[in-house]
Amino acid sequence: MQHQTISRDNIRIMVDRFYSKVLKDDLLADFFIEKLGDEMISDEWQEHLDKLTDFWASITLGDTAYSGQPVKPHMHMEGLQRETFEQWLKLFFETVDRLYSKEAADIFKTRSEMIATNFMRLLGI
Repeated sequence: MQHQTISRDNIRIMVDRFYSKVLKDDLLADFFIEKLGDEMISDEWQEHLDKLTDFWASITLGDTAYSGQPVKPHMHMEGLQRETFEQWLKLFFETVDRLYSKEAADIFKTRSEMIATNFMRLLGI
């Protein structure tokens, strides 16, 4: 079933499904495994997934639970390239297209493209 509207609950579903894909991806998995391990049930992963749920809820719903600096943790990651962000976007788009109606998915897509562009600019990629 595709969600017609965005809610905190379906954002968490999206985040969980997306990062399940990321952990299986040859290009992206190592970045996350290095920092968080390879089991999404770990406390580290659960904290990360909670933070990302808050992040996407702030961007799409105006929720105020997120506080942080999303670019900062990426500043010292070795090996990030334009291709890394392109693959991240590809998997993200696939995930939101499966979970949301076109209108809701487009909100995530527009915001994620702006975020990726901003990250690459700030990281000098």
